[in-house]
Amino acid sequence: MLSNTATPKYYGEFRYDVIAGEIPVNQNVSMEMNRIDYLIDNPDFYYDDEAVERFIRFCENEMVLTDGSDLVLLDSFKLWAEQVFGWYYFIEIKVWDPDAHGAGRGGYITKQKKKRLVNKQYLIVGRGAAKSLFDSCIQAYFLNCDVSTTDQIVTAPTMRMSEEIVNPIGTAITKARGDLFKFLTEGSLQNTTGSKKDRQKLASTKKGIQNFLTNSIIRILPMSIDKLQGLRCKIATVDEWLSGVIKEDPIGAIEQGASKLDDYLIIATSSEGTVRNGAGDAMKIELMKILKGEYYNPHVSIWWYRLDDISEIADPFMWVKANPNIGKTVSYETYQLDVERAENSPAARNDIIAKRFGIPMEGFTFFFTYEETICHGRQSYDGMQCAMGADLSQGGDFCSFAFLFPLPNGAFGIKTINYISEYTKSTLNLAMRQKYESFEKEGSLVVMPGTILKMDDVYDDLDEYIQKHEYDIRAFGYDPYNSTEFVTRWIRENGEWAVQKVIQGAKTESVPLTEIKKLAEQRLWIFDEELYSYTMGNCMILMDTNGNKKLLKQVYEAKIDAVAASMDAFVAYKINVDSFD
Repeated sequence: MLSNTATPKYYGEFRYDVIAGEIPVNQNVSMEMNRIDYLIDNPDFYYDDEAVERFIRFCENEMVLTDGSDLVLLDSFKLWAEQVFGWYYFIEIKVWDPDAHGAGRGGYITKQKKKRLVNKQYLIVGRGAAKSLFDSCIQAYFLNCDVSTTDQIVTAPTMRMSEEIVNPIGTAITKARGDLFKFLTEGSLQNTTGSKKDRQKLASTKKGIQNFLTNSIIRILPMSIDKLQGLRCKIATVDEWLSGVIKEDPIGAIEQGASKLDDYLIIATSSEGTVRNGAGDAMKIELMKILKGEYYNPHVSIWWYRLDDISEIADPFMWVKANPNIGKTVSYETYQLDVERAENSPAARNDIIAKRFGIPMEGFTFFFTYEETICHGRQSYDGMQCAMGADLSQGGDFCSFAFLFPLPNGAFGIKTINYISEYTKSTLNLAMRQKYESFEKEGSLVVMPGTILKMDDVYDDLDEYIQKHEYDIRAFGYDPYNSTEFVTRWIRENGEWAVQKVIQGAKTESVPLTEIKKLAEQRLWIFDEELYSYTMGNCMILMDTNGNKKLLKQVYEAKIDAVAASMDAFVAYKINVDSFD
């Protein structure tokens, strides 16, 4: 029954428990609750409890778990589904009526049309919350309960992830526990010559899961922009969109085609990712603006679960903030074991804190721990002796220079200056551009005019920077890749003394990387620039069977160059240590 004053049933129960202090929620969920309260107070939006109950009855009567046991919907599933199916609004449309004015005289008349309010739902929730099963329920409901022909797609970073959504539907078809599925699975697909009523009407085929009564289909597609654009799909589920390395927004690509249809629906589920400053972070900035009310969009539902602070990891009562289904789909013991693992295994801590507790841990990777990437207090090394390292790459990349200052207590000070072209900055997504602008403000990044970096201009600016700080450069190490022009001029103006070529590879990188790691662990690798902290956080290491290490540059070349430059400076310093007083 439609009502523009009623409080949604399952949201009302959830809100009561939150107010009573029985369910702790984070700030993001609290802001989403404020948005729902606004819908309740707004007479333009109507709540339909019957639509929600239809979905719940279908799932509990027809769907099964992955092991074939009966499905009983979780309270969180009902809450999420209520946001999708529960809210409606009316629009006025003009339609042609052949007898609008009587006596066979036609004309346009105004009619009201009911539309579902929510077209997109984002679920960011901790690992183990059974969010893929929720996607399965949504896909199965529309495939079998929508009488129109629907093109439905499932996409995820890997095909295996996509199969996790489709498999429960196939299991439910095989078991056929409810009356609807029993009817739809009667007969055989091989019955092609007999009566159509004796053919199976719902089946998993090589094309996907097909409903032959409505000619609807669920298909698996790769998470590729080229594959997702212009599909005109009515229902789409996007799983783990924060977990993969994506350069563009897959949800936006799907919506381009889906928005041509009335009442399309996109469900985007994911745990927090460990990939920073990509398309996922740009999408989260938009979601946060919606939650805060800076961008009004009632057609988007956002359930963003996470801990508010890393200190809450020590309090199991707060874990429900990151996973509302903890104790039901995943045990507290599992979370406790992961907490203990994170404390004892720095390499795993990044993934655990992000995936289990929803806290994006920038600068926390397989090589440097989070504590090792924290900036020191402001330092000044003006007028001191140093070794300079250079990592020069192609035009659109970072062009990095690092200065290594030996200190009396065995520590080393680090300063860095980096260059990118104006064109490169203009092509960055929103999250990355904001990050680069913060580097510009601190003075560690210089944006040069033009499309491609000109080495003469970079050299002149660097020379001015060195003269300004009166650095006494006693050694120079460089990566030979794309460095000929710069190094030739450096030798012409400063001589060949203590100029050291550092060839990239495990043979030359393993020892200095190990020593830098030890210095960072003891907080003797002293840096005060956020850009350097950021590049440390993106460093990954390839290790062979002999334990030799190599900086991993395959994914984020532009984000580790400052560390690579400091490593070159460290190698040059060790070879020419006698040049330092």
